[in-house]
Amino acid sequence: MLVSTRRREQVTTRLFILPLAIVFVALFAIPVARSLYFSFTNFGGYSTKVSFIGFANYTALFSNPTVLTGLSFTLVYAIGQALIVTVIAIPLAIALNRRFVGRNFVRAALFFPAVPSAVILGLVWTFILAPISMGVVNSVLGELFGVGPVPWLSTNLLARLSVIGVGVWSQVGWHAMLYLAYLQSIPTDYYDAADVDGASSMQRLFRITVPLLAPAMTVSIVLLVVFGLQVYALPLALTGGGPGYATYTMSQTIIQLGISNAQYGQGAALSILFLLMVALVLVVQVTILRRREARLR
Repeated sequence: MLVSTRRREQVTTRLFILPLAIVFVALFAIPVARSLYFSFTNFGGYSTKVSFIGFANYTALFSNPTVLTGLSFTLVYAIGQALIVTVIAIPLAIALNRRFVGRNFVRAALFFPAVPSAVILGLVWTFILAPISMGVVNSVLGELFGVGPVPWLSTNLLARLSVIGVGVWSQVGWHAMLYLAYLQSIPTDYYDAADVDGASSMQRLFRITVPLLAPAMTVSIVLLVVFGLQVYALPLALTGGGPGYATYTMSQTIIQLGISNAQYGQGAALSILFLLMVALVLVVQVTILRRREARLR
């Protein structure tokens, strides 16, 4: 009787897993396998003859300046956004955890930038950061400080900083809400004991709050880095990848090579390399953050 019950449970479990397995194979495993195959060929469309060319597509990528520029900016964007959002979101969550008039409205307002699509945010900020005197930011700077038009989106450095800044603005409220949820689960007994011992606010922050927020930091930073590496719509809508290739991302480069330039083999090779890079970054990141959690507990 016990054996039949276990078998029934195993069959039920497998039936629940089966739809997930089908989706995984159809939408991930098969496309990745086909991309891996095409990355070793000169595939130029189904109307052309396909021949095996080995690692030629991979070696060509490392001599392509567009690919190298897209890789460098993608890494800078992902790491920079993750660091800045984390530094801002934790103090913001602590402030939002206190009682004050209009607290719920402020929370909703801070969460709102994460609701619209990145394309809409990019188009709105294109008007705000317009590098002419009619741009919102330049108008304010001109009226208050008499500063001439700043080319926010027209120079390499400012364009990159602008894209990162808009990315931080769109994510910081959402991740502050994530930290806020974890903050509200921390027992107040820890803070009561700290008050009895005469701990300062900084000691309470770094000895109680930050260590207990370690799981939230793991989730937040992993999400920020992984989605930062995959960023596409925001830089495209804000700068179009320009000026030049200054704000090109890996996703945009893959689409440019594989679709616009019809270099399907190189596009497939770049997508495989990018997948491996994201997987490697994710594994290293989770390993380091999990070890940090264990030390802080």
